[in-house]
Amino acid sequence: MDVSRSFPDRLPDRLFEGRRDGGPARREEPVPDGPVPFARTEISTEAREAAQRVLASGWVTTGPETALFEREFAAYVGAAHAVGVSSCTAALELALRALRLPAGSRVLVPTLTFCGTAHAVLHAGLLPVLVDVDPRTGMPSALTTARAVTRTGRPAAMVVVHLAGAPAPLEELATAASLPLDLVVEDAAHALGTYVGEKPVGSLSRATCFSFYATKNLPIGEGGMVTTDDPELAAHVHRARLHGMSADAWRRYQPGGGWRYTVDEAGIKANMTDLQAAIGRMQLRHLPEWQRRREAIATLYTARLRHVPGLRLPLEPAEGRHAWHLYAVRVLEERFGLARDELIDRLAAREIGTSVHFVPLHRMPYFRRTALSPAGGFPGADALFPGLLSLPMHPGLTERQVDTVCRALAQAARPAEEAPR
Repeated sequence: MDVSRSFPDRLPDRLFEGRRDGGPARREEPVPDGPVPFARTEISTEAREAAQRVLASGWVTTGPETALFEREFAAYVGAAHAVGVSSCTAALELALRALRLPAGSRVLVPTLTFCGTAHAVLHAGLLPVLVDVDPRTGMPSALTTARAVTRTGRPAAMVVVHLAGAPAPLEELATAASLPLDLVVEDAAHALGTYVGEKPVGSLSRATCFSFYATKNLPIGEGGMVTTDDPELAAHVHRARLHGMSADAWRRYQPGGGWRYTVDEAGIKANMTDLQAAIGRMQLRHLPEWQRRREAIATLYTARLRHVPGLRLPLEPAEGRHAWHLYAVRVLEERFGLARDELIDRLAAREIGTSVHFVPLHRMPYFRRTALSPAGGFPGADALFPGLLSLPMHPGLTERQVDTVCRALAQAARPAEEAPR
């Protein structure tokens, strides 16, 4: 996708001064601009007003706003059903429970993901099997998936993670694991706005799980959503999100409702509130413009940083669309001249926020005890992790702030003529 045609490159030309090849000059003077936060939560005026309306209504927990948000969100991603929950981690747990797998069944999970992905598998009574990643994408490939299956045995299901907002090769991974898409659950915490080929994430596998955490592409503060085309799975998640109860409080207290309910299966406390849903509905109206802004920022970063030695930039998808939840680079220490952690400190001294996504799960003591790791280790993740660095990315980021980040990186890098080839 060529977003440069829709979003003109308007950063100041001074960024390119001093290099005949168009790359950013390496200068010693400090960057004069103010703080550049890693993330910032955008809350629209309409969302603030909707929150006030719900607060004044006398009903703030799961109710009519949640039902409307579910309907509108399902339409946005092209799914038949959506069920609002308290977080993406809860969404993953509930979706995995809905597969009704035998206790202890093996579920493939990338080692490079947020810990909540593996926690959800464990909370569902299943066994996470960690899969190595391709260091070029940060996600499992057909090869690393097939190796994990060969070394640990055939899995019962798989969680596919669309890391940073890049589209994962869903069907290739399912084929490599010898699994139908009915046994694939997508972790789309980063992927609202991602397309796999011509289809939006949210309508591809048995269940897709989204996050509305404060830094996500659709920020509410907290919250999550499960989307699916399977009415039975949607009904199960709808019940299980509130203790497995047959009727929530809103339905029980409506005219003609009754106080009685039954509990026919296990559940957890993970329902979405109407306060969250009202904010989410209004935020959803702004999502297309926020996505366009993220695409424009990613285009600017790529244009400004492509000549900085020792920075490996994120790949543009050959097919589909990147949601640009993160703009994650890889710092090649020998060529760049600094280790990743030292660079983080230098950027922090200039009030530029960064982060790392993520520490691989096989390096976490808890998951070394509770997850299954294939023989042969994780060479891809171990090669990638020491250089991973996420740059500031949010719709409120200004062109001057992008300029500030790019200048700081160029100044910190070893001069191109000194970088080893």
